[in-house]
Amino acid sequence: MKKVGIIGGGGFIGSYVTKQFLENGYQVKVSATDISNKEKYAHLYKIANAENMEICPLDVQDISALKTFAEGCDILVHGGTPFQLDVKDPKTELFDPTIKGTENFLQVVSEMPTVKKVVFIASVAAYNTNFPLLPDTKKEGDQFDESDAPFMSEQGHPYAQAKFVANQTVNQFIADHPDLSFEITSVAPVGVMGKSLSSREDSTSTGLQFLFKNKIAPNPFIQMFYDNDISFALVDVADVAEAIYKAAITNNIHGKNYLLSSESYRVSDMSLMLNNQAPKGNPAIVYSNVLATKDLGVHFKPAKLPLNQYAKAMEGAAA
Repeated sequence: MKKVGIIGGGGFIGSYVTKQFLENGYQVKVSATDISNKEKYAHLYKIANAENMEICPLDVQDISALKTFAEGCDILVHGGTPFQLDVKDPKTELFDPTIKGTENFLQVVSEMPTVKKVVFIASVAAYNTNFPLLPDTKKEGDQFDESDAPFMSEQGHPYAQAKFVANQTVNQFIADHPDLSFEITSVAPVGVMGKSLSSREDSTSTGLQFLFKNKIAPNPFIQMFYDNDISFALVDVADVAEAIYKAAITNNIHGKNYLLSSESYRVSDMSLMLNNQAPKGNPAIVYSNVLATKDLGVHFKPAKLPLNQYAKAMEGAAA
């Protein structure tokens, strides 16, 4: 039985990734920042084949702990960087765990003889730190794909900046080490939507869906979405997990970073769909998924499906 280590395997996206590997017969190690908080990971034990899973403590800034976690793994998936919009200290809350954690991880993996594949869960911010707005190099109606030059703005959210720099760190590592014994592939999802596998309330992805469903603006950043009725690129969390799994088992895609996206809708239409109503506008394709579909065989579902699934889950919780 092959073994995969999933850093962040209990989060919103990570839980679906853990589910993919367990259901496909893998032995799975999931990282936990606080292993004593069993309630945070209880939902993972409801997944089929959960007897083949173990929860392991890990601080991504601790090289010794990373080595222990990576030992014996054939595949490593790194999705353990914090995703948060409200930040008091960007350096300690985002930049250090995201960038230093990536540097430490690459150092450790290069010393692990069993590892054959590494998958980084990057972000659309690796291509555009203005997201969900367009980069300054694009205008409405333009499309963005993997051949476009990445766009970085210091006015971007600290999370986006951290993910951009982390992705550049991975690219530089690949350039500096042309003879690696393992492949590195990255995926860059846009706004990830859908029903959570857990009942946790600290997920930024599910939190955004709650805000848009109820038209709540807790800060000027979110208020800007409503004021400008921005177009938001969306992707189903289950499709993201499938793409990560496919990237992990597909050979000869070393160094590639795949945009994972379905359709883009105005925030006003997202609010309608999150309340089980039909959108008034038509979807647009802003971020191309052609390369991911071609190389990984993922067929991305219409954006309304994950939004409707979240709406139904909320109705079920309220009943």
